[in-house]
Amino acid sequence: MPDTPDTPTPASLEAPGEASLPCVMVFNANDPSGAGGLSADITAMSSASAHVLPVVTGVYVRDTTEIHDHIALDEEAVADQARCSLEDVPIQAFKVGFVGSPENLSAIAGITTDYAEVPVVAYMPDLSWWDELAIETYLDACVELLLPQTTVLVGNHSTLCRWLLPEWEGDRPPNAREVARAAAVHGVPYTLVTGFNAADQYLESHLASPETVLASARYERFEATFSGAGDTLSAALCALIAGGADLQSACAEALTYLDQCLDAGFQPGMGHAVPDRLFWAHEDGEEGEGPAEQSPTDSTLDADDFPLDTTRH
Repeated sequence: MPDTPDTPTPASLEAPGEASLPCVMVFNANDPSGAGGLSADITAMSSASAHVLPVVTGVYVRDTTEIHDHIALDEEAVADQARCSLEDVPIQAFKVGFVGSPENLSAIAGITTDYAEVPVVAYMPDLSWWDELAIETYLDACVELLLPQTTVLVGNHSTLCRWLLPEWEGDRPPNAREVARAAAVHGVPYTLVTGFNAADQYLESHLASPETVLASARYERFEATFSGAGDTLSAALCALIAGGADLQSACAEALTYLDQCLDAGFQPGMGHAVPDRLFWAHEDGEEGEGPAEQSPTDSTLDADDFPLDTTRH
């Protein structure tokens, strides 16, 4: 055969197992409306420059208005998907969304235990659409199996309070440290609590440990009702942690990213609005609105910027 010139090998392909992008494994259900679930995880994490290993744990029967049903996969199918990929690809973080059954939680807990050095971001969505007994059984399994493996728990204030502080009798709602303390009882070191009602039509989010509030952010309340915001935030946070950002910086950037997704959100059907997680890919180029037109202080935040009161929403 004739000699052929050597073709340079891309740097990212020279060392198998050392990817140029951080790799994240996500356990979540497929959402056929595209509002949340795995589609939210994949687009949000890709936006944060992570490679996603999506493990399907079940499927929603839903539209953009409401969840009608959920069908969980068998736990062996979930475990087989994950372990096959993990034997091939080193990962930097796990994200766990709604996985549909205590059996799936058990399978996932077994996997994360085997990779104890890898951080776990867990997101707890609102489960009020589900059967009451199913909710109780699932949440009990989360407490026993998932929370001891969790590095950061993400959830709406009302959702986490109903779950972790069901007997709260105070004259005021629990604050972020009190929610974080309740999570820490089950082994969670950090909790990102969203959706605190604040004065002047603002919502607040707080990253807290049992000892202190590490960061706070305030955003203007949107008039629209969104589906998929929590999956978007937790996915972005997980991807940024996987990329090597410290927790406070990752939280700042993830919250700002969510704010931009909601600001660019749209209504694809007759129900709720959906975050535009790829808003950056189709900027209209008008003066002052595209990424190239913004100053670094408009688009980049770090831990020193807390409290974050600088974004539009």
